[in-house]
Amino acid sequence: MSAKVSDRYTYRVFWSEEDSAYIGLCAELPSMSHVDDTIEAAIAGIRDLATFTVDDLAESGESVPEPLHSRRYSGHLNLRVPPETHRALVVAAAEAGISLNRLVSERLAQVSR
Repeated sequence: MSAKVSDRYTYRVFWSEEDSAYIGLCAELPSMSHVDDTIEAAIAGIRDLATFTVDDLAESGESVPEPLHSRRYSGHLNLRVPPETHRALVVAAAEAGISLNRLVSERLAQVSR
């Protein structure tokens, strides 16, 4: 079971100038990382670490994080922004002839690509 769960986790690798190495991360286990010399080694290392951690959590009876892609989301997002930002978004939506919700949704979609 644990290998299947950790295989469905969200992994990311990036270059760290500070470490002069690649850093592997797992979104479901944000407190851990793996540092290595190559992208391939960084992803393999963080996946191995996640699998080990999931096995350890399961063996000790602790809850195992659910993969992000398996979670259900409502589609509702409550967000606080400065009043000036709110005003600027309302104006931009009005000028585009669309709702504020649609404008913000489209802009967030652009960022998440």
